[in-house]
Amino acid sequence: MLRAMSAASEIQKGFVMKRLIAIIGILYLCPMVSDAQERELKVRGDKKRVEGDGYWIYNDLPTGIDRAKESKKPLLVVFRCVPCEACAQLDEQVVERDPGVRELLDKFVCVRIVHANGMDLSQFQFDYDQSWAAFFLNADMTIYGRYGTRSHQTESKDDVSLEGFSKALSGALELHAQFPKNKAALTAKRGPTSDVKVPEQFPSFKGKYGAKLDYEGKVVQSCIHCHQVGEALRLVARSAGKPISDRVLYPYPNPKALGLILDPKEMAKVKQVTRKSAAEQAGFHAGDELVTLSGQPLLSIADVQWVLQLADETGTLKAEVVRDGQKHSLSLTLAKGWRQRDDISWRATSWDLRRMTLGGLLLESLPKDVRGQRKLSNDQLALRVKHVGEYGDHAVAKRAGFLKDDILIAVDGDHSPLTESELIAKLLQTKRPADRISVTVLRGSQRLELPFAQQ
Repeated sequence: MLRAMSAASEIQKGFVMKRLIAIIGILYLCPMVSDAQERELKVRGDKKRVEGDGYWIYNDLPTGIDRAKESKKPLLVVFRCVPCEACAQLDEQVVERDPGVRELLDKFVCVRIVHANGMDLSQFQFDYDQSWAAFFLNADMTIYGRYGTRSHQTESKDDVSLEGFSKALSGALELHAQFPKNKAALTAKRGPTSDVKVPEQFPSFKGKYGAKLDYEGKVVQSCIHCHQVGEALRLVARSAGKPISDRVLYPYPNPKALGLILDPKEMAKVKQVTRKSAAEQAGFHAGDELVTLSGQPLLSIADVQWVLQLADETGTLKAEVVRDGQKHSLSLTLAKGWRQRDDISWRATSWDLRRMTLGGLLLESLPKDVRGQRKLSNDQLALRVKHVGEYGDHAVAKRAGFLKDDILIAVDGDHSPLTESELIAKLLQTKRPADRISVTVLRGSQRLELPFAQQ
């Protein structure tokens, strides 16, 4: 009897334990399931709300073009990654026609597109790491300008604002009123013809995506995000076994890379000039209003970035500014390696670059006080492992033995001080897929050599 009761008890304990493990597993998966469901709800909810309102033409550029031709109005085309929180406030203000822009929006044919599927990559070239970007166009698809800048993973107050967008809208209307007399000056607003016509034709996307979203099925899984276009462009270069060019690696450089800090509440007005920068040497002053750069009229910081995107590795850009009501001509010199002063670590596409070069590591520069504690000088490499990738190709470093809080002090014996962004760039431009590197790390009092292969 006692043995039977004991056996029953053990069976009961085993049953309870299995149930507990199952419950823990469900709880662990719930956040991921919840997140996926939330994204579905957001995308479907956006369509229902915005399309139902009837003001915005939703995911239908051809209809927008036809209406612009009929009405003689300019086009406003907004690309928005709905689940992304970055620029959410500006997006809401624009889509709901905030009083600050309502009258201006009425003068445009407004189109909202929430996917990159089917995007004409020769027509719509912009910083694909953005979650919100706008184009101002003529019905014949001549581009008046772009709006939308990003330089941080979440914060947008230094990059965009409703006030700045309003002024860009006004500037686009002025250019539209002058059209087609100014068409020649706008030619450079369109970039070179893309080798890939639409995103779903990239080698990494073929067979996975269609030209439209699947609202009848899993709509989020059917969506090509804009940042995926940026990843695909870099994969094309990486797959060719050649160094990734600065133009591809540092797309749409922020003017800060040249010492120009622009006011997000204006079109292209200088808020501050960094000391000893290219902008200071060119003679820019705080308060200058950039009217043209390289001959192109400017409506926003994004328009400045467009000119910088097309600029050569070295050279001079002619700028026209208004200072105290007077026009001045300035020459901005681009020194070799100028793009490399831009920071790419905030970009969503940087995660794939970390996979290629760092085996999935997320690194941060070691603070000066910690450097002192660890007896590491300021003129040597000191990058702390903030996160170690856990899955698939992002777990190469994990399998090589890296741990959170390891401090990288040398790569292939080189101790040169670099930021994470600089290290990623160096590896992409000096190493090829399958090349091996050896990283020296400090772990407590230990010094370890951890080799792994590039991807």
